[in-house]
Amino acid sequence: MFQFLNWFFKFKGAWLDEKDGMKKFLVVGLGNIGEEYADTRHNIGFKILDSLSVEEGFTFETVKLGDVGTFKVKGRSILCLKPSTYMNRSGKAVKYWMDKEKIPLENVLIITDDINLSFGTIRLKTKGSDGGHNGLKDVQHYLLTTNYNRLRFGVGSDFGKGKQIDYVLGEWSQEEKDALNERYERVNALIRSFVLSGVNRTMNEYNGT
Repeated sequence: MFQFLNWFFKFKGAWLDEKDGMKKFLVVGLGNIGEEYADTRHNIGFKILDSLSVEEGFTFETVKLGDVGTFKVKGRSILCLKPSTYMNRSGKAVKYWMDKEKIPLENVLIITDDINLSFGTIRLKTKGSDGGHNGLKDVQHYLLTTNYNRLRFGVGSDFGKGKQIDYVLGEWSQEEKDALNERYERVNALIRSFVLSGVNRTMNEYNGT
């Protein structure tokens, strides 16, 4: 009963106990729910947060509009979100948790796949177009701006004409799978740098690596 009441009031109230909004961060990994999508290139955002949860020792709970987990780094509180709204409706979940936790836009980081970058390349930007990515397009729609932090993870473009959807919804090659763990570690270090050192210093250190 005690566990249920604790979960109930946590769900009704804030997940992060930090009162200073500037010390609260929202890291969102974009993807699609369901086993059929779990190991696809389009779900790299989910996979990165799964890896981060192992490194930082937190677990995800299924709540409103997604799976949520939290951890702290040197006095900063981070809420990680895997939206359950499917990729093309990601913005609704992002906006809901930003408002619920009162997290400022500059402390939000959206993680997504990018076919315009070679496999494993990471690129952090503070603004820009959606680049034809429907997940980012919906985030932009809900945030009413293109000025938000996004981390693009390269999945390559080894597909023929008209095969883009099949490619991004396809599973990694064995060679790519073998390389992903090192890439996860690099991205997780970037996330911690974003929280502790800020976006500009993090871009200078990690972009293109």
